Amino acid sequence: MTDRAPGGRFTAPDGTRLAYRELGTGDPLVCLPGGPMQDAGYLQDLGGLSSRHRLILLDPRGTGASAEPADPTTYRCDRLVDDVEALRTHLGLQRMDLLGHSGGANLALLYAARHPDRVRRLLLVSGGLAAVGVAPSSTDRRAVASLRATEAWFPEASAALDSIAAGTATAADWTALAPFGYGRWDADTRDHHAACDRARNDEAATAYGSDGAFQPHETRAQLQQLDTPVLVLVGELDVNTPPRRAAELARHLPRAEVIIQPRAAHFPWLDDATAFVTSVNAFLAEAAGGGHTDPAHP
Repeated sequence: MTDRAPGGRFTAPDGTRLAYRELGTGDPLVCLPGGPMQDAGYLQDLGGLSSRHRLILLDPRGTGASAEPADPTTYRCDRLVDDVEALRTHLGLQRMDLLGHSGGANLALLYAARHPDRVRRLLLVSGGLAAVGVAPSSTDRRAVASLRATEAWFPEASAALDSIAAGTATAADWTALAPFGYGRWDADTRDHHAACDRARNDEAATAYGSDGAFQPHETRAQLQQLDTPVLVLVGELDVNTPPRRAAELARHLPRAEVIIQPRAAHFPWLDDATAFVTSVNAFLAEAAGGGHTDPAHP
């Protein structure tokens, strides 16, 4: 996950040099990673989406090959919208297909709210919910977690989930929670989780959702006017983005459809690449009506 794919660099409005990696050929799909604030390496090729799409994988400022900004307050999610717009301009896309995973979905939503005419199709994968003010409860998370009760790691992870809900979690509890992020917990997913931890910029993650980052009432009102096809894809086993709350997110988007991927958790392309790629490709084909991205400069 540390190997860099070919890509490019561009300059954000505040002068910060940012980087992206490219995989595959075909219509471009701009991808915003989560974490929040970790580089895009953990997305890999999104289960093989690169076989039909040119994936543009952004390293957010302060992560991966992107430079750290002079002003750390620019790590705030709403301020990152300008970075996404600068990337679109750099790529020469009049409108773009935009995918956000986890915390990156919050950024994708804020971008779509601010620049609705620049988004052709929007994909929210295991999406963060803060941008629209949807907050999963401990009951929501427990209902999903209970589906894993027969797995060997469950007792320790379940106790950790209780500690987190009670506000008494230790670092060990957060470590014990890791298996809930994956539809299976084996050597490959352990390695993936460890790489995600190493790739995260903790300072940036703290600033990402700081005061002022999200204005849910205003964002919901803007998104109600969004005339863009939206896919909300979530894993059946996702404790972080429980399917019930993902469906609530979709209700704020007039043209949204929801797909709940069976036996998948927070990284559905790892849990069942075939199911994930099939769902995404079908959505992109149907939403486009067989058309292609307009590469014209804005």
